[in-house]
Amino acid sequence: MAVDVPQLVEQARAGRPRAVARLISLVEGASPQLREVMAALAPLTGGAYVVGLTGAPGVGKSTSTSALVSAYRKTGKRVGVLAVDPSSPFSGGALLGDRVRMSDHASDPGVYIRSMATRGHLGGLAWAAPQAIRVLDAAGCEVILVETVGVGQSEVDIAGQADTSVVLLAPGMGDGIQAAKAGILEIGDLYVVNKADRDGADATARELNHMLGLGEARGPGDWRPPIVRTVAARGEGVDEVVEALEKHRAWMEERGVLAERRRRRAAREVETIAVTALRERIADLRGDRRLGALAERIVTGSLDPYAAADELVTGVTEGA
Repeated sequence: MAVDVPQLVEQARAGRPRAVARLISLVEGASPQLREVMAALAPLTGGAYVVGLTGAPGVGKSTSTSALVSAYRKTGKRVGVLAVDPSSPFSGGALLGDRVRMSDHASDPGVYIRSMATRGHLGGLAWAAPQAIRVLDAAGCEVILVETVGVGQSEVDIAGQADTSVVLLAPGMGDGIQAAKAGILEIGDLYVVNKADRDGADATARELNHMLGLGEARGPGDWRPPIVRTVAARGEGVDEVVEALEKHRAWMEERGVLAERRRRRAAREVETIAVTALRERIADLRGDRRLGALAERIVTGSLDPYAAADELVTGVTEGA
C-alpha cells in the first residue's frame, strides 16, 4: 500500500514513533517507495553522532547500551537505538529482541529503540542499517547507538557504519586472545571492560592495553583508544564512557577525521546500492539466452569466464 511519504517524514520529524517505525519498515522491506523516502530524508540528515557497540556475546552490550541511553538522556539529548539481532531462521525477523532488555526507556518520548534482523548478512549488521540510521538522524535523534550481534572474524562492519566504535569485553571470557583473532583491536576507538567488579578485570585491562601497545605506531596527536572499566548493570563508569566518546568526537572534528569517515561511509553505501542493483539485473538474465550463450562458450573453451563477465556487465549496464 502506497504511503504519503512527505507526511510521514513530517510526522517523524515531530517525534511521532509510529512514523519513524513505518519509515524503517519501508527501508527494511525494500519498498518501491524507498527512493522517494531517501530523497525526502537527505536534506534532513547529518546531525546525529553515531556510536557503534560490539563485542562477544555475554559481555553486556544491551545493558551497556541501556546505561548509555540513560546517560545521554540526562543531558537532554534525543537518542535512537538500533539493536541488530540474529535472524530467526523461520520468520526472518529479529531473534533476541533487545527492546525487551531496554524496557526502562519504553515510555520515554526522547528515545526510539528498534531491533533489526541481520537476515544472514555477514558483518554483524543488517543490510538496511545505513538507511535506518539515516531515518533516525532525520527524525531528530542527536545520538544513535548501534548495537551489533556478537563480534566474530567477519563481523567488524560496525567500524564502517559508526562515527565512533566501542568494543566491549568482560573478564573471564578469554577476550584478549579472541580480540586479537577477530581483528577488533583494529576497529575500536574506545574499549570498555564491563563487569569490572568480577575477578580478572584488572588482568583483562592490562592484557588489552599491552595488545594495543603492540599495534601500529601512533604519532604525536594521534588518537590512542582509551580503556574504561564499567559495571553497566549498576551504572558505574558509564559517565566516563560518555566523556571518552565526547573527547573522541571533538578530536575527530578538530582533525577532519569525522567528515572523512562520513564520506567513506557514504561512498560504501553508494557502492553497495549500485552492486545490488547490478546483481538484480544479472539475476533477471539467468533465464535469458544471452547468459546461457555465454555459459556455453565457456564450456566449449571459446571464451574465458572473465571475458564473459565483461561482456555480461557491458550488456547489462548498456541495457543491451
